[in-house]
Amino acid sequence: MLALKVSRYACEAGCDEAGRGCLAGPVFAAAVILPDHFYHEKLNDSKQVSEPLREELAEFIKLNALAYSIAWVDEQTIDRINILNASILAMHLALDGLPVTPDFIAVDGNRFKPWKKKPFSCEIKGDGRFMNIAAASILAKTARDAYMMKLHEKHPHYGWNKNKGYATKDHRDAIMKLGYTEFHRKSFILKETQMNLFDE
Repeated sequence: MLALKVSRYACEAGCDEAGRGCLAGPVFAAAVILPDHFYHEKLNDSKQVSEPLREELAEFIKLNALAYSIAWVDEQTIDRINILNASILAMHLALDGLPVTPDFIAVDGNRFKPWKKKPFSCEIKGDGRFMNIAAASILAKTARDAYMMKLHEKHPHYGWNKNKGYATKDHRDAIMKLGYTEFHRKSFILKETQMNLFDE
């Protein structure tokens, strides 16, 4: 069973991102503040639950959270400042979007930068250990997936409706055949070639 939150602060926000390892599309992040009575038996890291259940959980979280916010950082910014900094920026933007200011921030992973001088804790695999981080994971993932479904309509040959921009074989094959789009991260490198396929 997941713990509700990391700290003993009354108002703690859980943060997580989605899309950090993708070849295309923005990186999304969410910040979520849950009430003390919050519970859903199926809540878990977004990678551990099915797509229909993620959608169900996202609606439950939005209805029952004290506050939540979702933000994203585009491909051009990712290329300019790198994906780690873009992921942290997306989390900062999500925190900025909360209607209340949290006293403490629980972050999935091992890297973060201070936000408004608030105390924070980086939690390895936190999305599988704490409800508020798991909730942020669900909201970030479902929001990004919905965004990639819309981008798929513009560029259907890359299979973004299925791979959501990740480096699957069909996506890599499409890049090799068709080149990149305005939504690809031009600084990313495919492992099988060790070359930047997006050089012009």
